Amino acid sequence: MDKKSMQELLRTKYRVTNGQKFLLTDYNPSDTGGLSLTKKEAKKILKKRVKRLSELQELLYANAKNALIVALQGMDTSGKDGTIKHVTSGINPQGISVASFKQPGPVELARDYLWRIHMAVPARGKIGIFNRSHYEEVLVAKVHPTLLEKQNLPTWVLNDSDFWKHRYQDIHNFEIYLRRQGIGLVKIFLNISKEEQRQRLLSRLDEREKQWKFSPNDPKERQFWEQYQAAYQEAIAQTATENTPWIIVPADNKWYARLVVVEVLIGELEKFDMAAPQPNPEIISSLSELKEILGEKPSDLEQEKNAKKNKKEDISKASNEKNLDKEPKKKKDKKN
Repeated sequence: MDKKSMQELLRTKYRVTNGQKFLLTDYNPSDTGGLSLTKKEAKKILKKRVKRLSELQELLYANAKNALIVALQGMDTSGKDGTIKHVTSGINPQGISVASFKQPGPVELARDYLWRIHMAVPARGKIGIFNRSHYEEVLVAKVHPTLLEKQNLPTWVLNDSDFWKHRYQDIHNFEIYLRRQGIGLVKIFLNISKEEQRQRLLSRLDEREKQWKFSPNDPKERQFWEQYQAAYQEAIAQTATENTPWIIVPADNKWYARLVVVEVLIGELEKFDMAAPQPNPEIISSLSELKEILGEKPSDLEQEKNAKKNKKEDISKASNEKNLDKEPKKKKDKKN
């Protein structure tokens, strides 16, 4: 597969733009898109694409008109932290922010559930990574509805038969609002299999350097696997549209998941159609003078350019004077 075809495959194969036709079971967590790459080869490709991502981020920062949110969702051990680390490794830290949305605290619970999300929206010119996102409110809160009791919602809101339908609508409207402000949104679901999760949890227990990642709550949450899968199915089906798509990234193979994510981000940034800002015309016209002020002597090349420019101006001036001399003198009117 040639480079261009591979990039197109990674950008489009897992894109969901019509939630009504979406089935999570149609997506294989161990899929590698037919790419038979070694980890070393994949790492080499990733390094090159991260460089391209970094170039686009610099343009985003320089133009300061758009922003990009990357919302990462996935079951425990699906690779959210690792994806952030490897995909953003070459990006200037000044142009990126990472927000992690865990269980809300007292300040957050005193406000609407989208408040903390809106507070983390990146400024124009920046990329904001959401490690978990506003979708926790239709995922964890749906699997564990007792969490809603802590949100201090009015009884009539909690008892509304369309409670979840309204949440999906609110989330979708929020995303449309962001888009209308020039803020792009990439929604990524790192799709891991139940068996792969089991293996990664065991790895955390077996390897001492990974044990800090293990939580006693992990095995308990694993018991709700099917409920979480159903919650993801519904959330994606309700909020995937042409303007607010989801990317269902196969996450059993970390090398492949990272290639998909970096390529999707590159594709989204390229849609902004950015170019390097034009420098101030006064600077361009005064480059030599400004360099002299800063103590740099004009280079031989610059002197040669200036000489040619002056010569061209002299020739043009002489030519204009010559043409004036050649102009026919007006004949005096003859007297009758």
